[in-house]
Amino acid sequence: MDFTAVARLSAQHPKPAGLMLQYGTAGFRTKAEQLDHIMYRMGLLAVLRSKQTKSTIGVMVTASHNPEEDNGVKLVDPLGEMLAAAWEEYATCLANAEEQDVTSVLQDVSQKERINLQQEAFVAIGRDTRPSSEKLSQAVIDGVTALGVQYHDYGLVTTPQLHYIVCCRNTKEQYGTSSVKGYYQKLTKAFAELCKQVSSYGDAPRGVKVDGANGIGALKLKELENYLQKECLIELFNDGTKGKLNCFCGADFVKVQQKPPQGMEMNPNEKCCSFDGDADRIVYYYIDSAGQFHLLDGDKIATLISTFLKELLIKVGLNLKIAVIQTAYANGSSTRYLEETMKVSVYCTKTGVKHLHHKAQEFDIGVYFEANGHGTVLFSKTAEEKIRQMAKGEVDAEKKKAAKMLENTIDLINQTVGDAISDMLVIEAILAVKSFTVQQWDAVYTDLPNRQLKVKVADRRVIDTTDAERRAVTPPGLQEKIDELVKKYRLSRAFVRPSGTEDVVRVYAEADTQENADALAHEVSLAVFHLAGGIGDEPTPL
Repeated sequence: MDFTAVARLSAQHPKPAGLMLQYGTAGFRTKAEQLDHIMYRMGLLAVLRSKQTKSTIGVMVTASHNPEEDNGVKLVDPLGEMLAAAWEEYATCLANAEEQDVTSVLQDVSQKERINLQQEAFVAIGRDTRPSSEKLSQAVIDGVTALGVQYHDYGLVTTPQLHYIVCCRNTKEQYGTSSVKGYYQKLTKAFAELCKQVSSYGDAPRGVKVDGANGIGALKLKELENYLQKECLIELFNDGTKGKLNCFCGADFVKVQQKPPQGMEMNPNEKCCSFDGDADRIVYYYIDSAGQFHLLDGDKIATLISTFLKELLIKVGLNLKIAVIQTAYANGSSTRYLEETMKVSVYCTKTGVKHLHHKAQEFDIGVYFEANGHGTVLFSKTAEEKIRQMAKGEVDAEKKKAAKMLENTIDLINQTVGDAISDMLVIEAILAVKSFTVQQWDAVYTDLPNRQLKVKVADRRVIDTTDAERRAVTPPGLQEKIDELVKKYRLSRAFVRPSGTEDVVRVYAEADTQENADALAHEVSLAVFHLAGGIGDEPTPL
């Protein structure tokens, strides 16, 4: 393998002086004009990762729910999962290397990982609809070809579609056909099969209004519609023809602002959902007859899906361990409902998709969703084999029907990563099978009022947490103060955690009323300000 072309082409993708970036859960993200060298170098790194794993590696050019001016890149590991932690460090090191050191960093990684440089490699590349994405994706291709390796440019795809394609390529297409068409065919076939179980389906086709965030999800949803029969009528808004990506629309906007997106016509009690910019998150919502906005976030989605799966498992009589994985931000009502009413085990992990995904792998069926609407369901090999066996060979008609529905659900879910299109079809199928309206789904449990605040501090590292970020270890006295404050309110809890990106401490509080949640959040903010080195003005009551 020849590194001479690398140095020559590096000069065409210069690093802006003084720019330092870090590869995090979301890969690299910043203003698009600062990313050309990063893309080139991630093309190089993807080749090494491919040689090391002897597998296809994905490179996705996107900045998800960030503004249109931004862009970013993330690498996709062999089974469609996120890049391994050790390689995140290599990515950061390579991104920040000075031009003359690029080849030596590549050589260091090759030696550390004992990579056979003669090993064949293959890289799959995808991009979102941002104006900057095509040019940046070309820089990735330059990196891959500098090392003389084969690649396939899949062009415009959602992030979950690229994860799916990478997984298909590395499982000899056991997971599905490795193309966007294969993705549509797999999902729509499973969706149609699930909807066949609905006796009243022919009477009134169900519809959903979708906010496509003016992004890639809107484009791909239009393509998917050609494969859908009449089972689900989709009305698409913010389809990218005139609006700006993620501007006053998309899942993140709706979740944070707690209001409908612009550009969508909503009538009372109509079921609506929003994708984010790269279609790996989804939230549902509606406006009631009184004009009140209701959000059904990741907690509500996890509850709907896990309840449906648990009911089917009881019907088939399979003793499989199902669990829901949440973070500290999950609403207390959802945890209570799952544990007490549905008798489903709930586990809490640190914030961040990779922690949730990792924990979900410990169970026969692991359901995880962050409150922001990013999540999926993982089925163990054993669980999948048992379910498929029953769907094929079970003699009892009722059991066979339930096993078939579980099998269809496995095929409808994108197990590699959170996927707005796949999750939407899962939710639509479950609501149809259960004959649920969006209001009935919302009424399964009532969210406890909550409040999130931020406190500026001189150094966020003074806060250290334990128990999946639910308790503060340092600074001394802070957790005791929080415990004391929590005792003042009914059904209350509160926690603080340092931000991963800026010098702020995030405060979360919930209680029996909004007034109490607000008061508790404010009092905890004051405790953080005084005990953890707050800067600027003291937090004022809400």
